Amino acid sequence: MDDKTSNYTGWQSDVIVDCIKRYDFPYITLNPGASFRGLHDSLVNYGDNQPPMMLCNHEEIAVQIAHGYAKASGKPMVVILHNLVGLLHACMAIYYAFLDRVPIFIVGATGPMDEAKRRPHIDWTHTALVQGNAVRDYVKWDYQPTSVDGVPESFARAYSIMMTEPKGPVYMCYDAALQEAPKTHEVPLPPPSAVATPSPMAPDPRALEAIADKLLKAERPMLLPEYAGRRAGGFESIVELAELTGSAVWDVNNALNFPNKHPLCLSMDKPSLKHTDLIVGLDVKDWEKQLTELNNAKRIREVLPPESCDYVEIGFAEVGISKWAMDYCRMQPCSVRALGDTSIGIPELTRLCRERIGADSKLQKKIADRKVAIGKRHDEVWAKWQEESRKDWDTSPLTFSRLAMEVWDVIKDEDWVLTANELKHQVRKLWDFDKPYRHPGVELGTSTQIGISLGVALAHRDKKRIVVNIQPDGDLMFDAGALWIAAKYQIPMLIVMHNNRAYYNDWAHQIRMAKLRGTDEAKAHIGMDLFGPEPDFAGLAKSMGCYSEGPIDNPKDVKPALLRALAEVKKGRCALVDTITQHS
Repeated sequence: MDDKTSNYTGWQSDVIVDCIKRYDFPYITLNPGASFRGLHDSLVNYGDNQPPMMLCNHEEIAVQIAHGYAKASGKPMVVILHNLVGLLHACMAIYYAFLDRVPIFIVGATGPMDEAKRRPHIDWTHTALVQGNAVRDYVKWDYQPTSVDGVPESFARAYSIMMTEPKGPVYMCYDAALQEAPKTHEVPLPPPSAVATPSPMAPDPRALEAIADKLLKAERPMLLPEYAGRRAGGFESIVELAELTGSAVWDVNNALNFPNKHPLCLSMDKPSLKHTDLIVGLDVKDWEKQLTELNNAKRIREVLPPESCDYVEIGFAEVGISKWAMDYCRMQPCSVRALGDTSIGIPELTRLCRERIGADSKLQKKIADRKVAIGKRHDEVWAKWQEESRKDWDTSPLTFSRLAMEVWDVIKDEDWVLTANELKHQVRKLWDFDKPYRHPGVELGTSTQIGISLGVALAHRDKKRIVVNIQPDGDLMFDAGALWIAAKYQIPMLIVMHNNRAYYNDWAHQIRMAKLRGTDEAKAHIGMDLFGPEPDFAGLAKSMGCYSEGPIDNPKDVKPALLRALAEVKKGRCALVDTITQHS
């Protein structure tokens, strides 16, 4: 070895691999790209493909899988994106991860910043002056180290920022030339202690005292949790607080916060909101959707709680709010706002309430009587939903409620998980969500579901749980390649299509416009339907390597098909059953 190479110790991309291993990421998702060829070679040959890489056929799906995995497990994944073009492909998925407070460590790459090292044309058109600008408004932090010595510290900081509540995605960009250069000296890694993230933010004790006083003084209080159940022990702590104080609970459902069959659960019972005198927000971003009745056509909202109703909250308020979007929705004025993590705030509020209740026999009786009254209302609402589910039971196409009940009948004795879609809340009204892992939270938006569902299924694969994805047809058209990923990496999941052969959410909006304006409702479907030719989802799934059946339009044929599909899922396969449903 000559003098020029006598100090050679590897490649600079090896340092990035060392960092990835240091932080114990479970998987890496990626779509191939030449901008990270150096990193890819290091991952395979220096890192021995640990953590294992998962090939994704679109950058959006790569981010979505990491999104679903983090929601279901609390653990972040690494996503590698090719240059500027791969980053732009992934933008929508990154945006939704930011809205959903999900930690994802996104590794980007850029063609050499040194103009002398760029290949003609391609390295010029795919390189940005500041690549992080593309996603800066919806990641918690982005950075591009200028030398290999800057890689470990910036990686450690990015990890800490990502995992600090409220969590969210981060973006680290590595110059292709930096990756591909020889490593001529040892680059110190952060100590193992750098993996530790800051302890949770504790709310002001005085604010919690004030909330405790208001909660116990109220006659008809209601707890409104949104993200609180996502923290370890959050589900159980909300149950404890509700039972102690005799408070009704309305689950916003961006995480499963409360068992839906619990006698104190009044979720989705709009009339109950008209009688409450105190609403306690528990890490809430969207107050309005839960507390209003909306006239969709005229965009008019009616606030359901009475004017006398008081509002208090424990949560992150404006911490981490987007600089350019209104993802925190309409601001809800509160008489007390305790800034901090509900993982600390709820147990402490419970302790304060227990002290007060223990010394007050009148208060104990008031709480006991209130629990009876709420339980009675819960039973009435639940019985009403069960009765309504039988309406038009034998009609074809299937009703949402019949499809929900057919799936429930097949999986109710299994250790099951529902991924996202709820058939317009029919599932929440008819199934028994008794454990916090049963549901990671509601669907987010168009084209997010199949990828996120796949990440949820990956998180539960080793636990042998039956993961159910109730999948809209229009959404699957965006990211159908996720079916191939499920087959390639043997991720079992039961996909039940509710296929109404339309983008019906928007079709319904056009019907509203027609009624408002007096135009022809019969034309509302134009540009919204999937008629002629109807996509063959079963055929598509089979071509990707999945088990499939359908389309099924006879309600009597649904359960046998689901049972056959479930048997395949138990063998470790992804299975799809395409059912034809009504529009709403």
